[in-house]
Amino acid sequence: LTALNQGSLLLLSWTGTNSRAVASGVDDRVIRQRARAIKATGKPIFLQWRWEMDRPNLRSVVGSPADFIAAWKHVRAIFTQQHVENVSWVWCPTARGFEAGGNPAAYYPGNAEVDWLCTDAYPGFGPYRSFSDSVQPFLSWASHHRKPVMIGEYGVPMSYTPQQRAQWLSAMAQTVRSDPQVKALVYFDADPAGSVAADSFALANDTPALQAFRAIADSRYFNPRDLRMSG
Repeated sequence: LTALNQGSLLLLSWTGTNSRAVASGVDDRVIRQRARAIKATGKPIFLQWRWEMDRPNLRSVVGSPADFIAAWKHVRAIFTQQHVENVSWVWCPTARGFEAGGNPAAYYPGNAEVDWLCTDAYPGFGPYRSFSDSVQPFLSWASHHRKPVMIGEYGVPMSYTPQQRAQWLSAMAQTVRSDPQVKALVYFDADPAGSVAADSFALANDTPALQAFRAIADSRYFNPRDLRMSG
């Protein structure tokens, strides 16, 4: 609530138990409680239900695409019954899933059920790979849907050199600016305990990357000012 009251927008990630259990109704009491709590904030909230649902290691929880879609529709129906009107529904698979061999689109609940299209985009392990290369297959798919796009998570790995990290971020900004469908993005500023450099994304101790990120965040495109206050 502190963040909401100071004007920040909240992206709320929620998973529940497993898709079949959710769709069966066994969790309805908890879902209704959460719906009423979100409504009571009186603030706009982005809600992503079971993000990265296309990851193979989540299959035992997510189930089939049909299972996931049934759970999504069930949860959203309860929010509708509770007259929750301050939630934007965010569908957020992985960007990697849109590459050859993946099929995250099978989990799409449909335009009537989704307010924002989203993806989590990381370059992955291996040699240098740009943000554009990682995210473009998803953006191409999203271009066929008249929905705003959010990059729910992205990050440049610490396995890159400081200059490569700065270059990666600057190129990321150019990619986002060239696609007006992208309306929001969230950097995953984390260095989890025990993780390797290719899976760590913190910026705090990397001066070139942090400077590049600050320059992006301070630009008018990514941080628009009230023009009535200028001059």
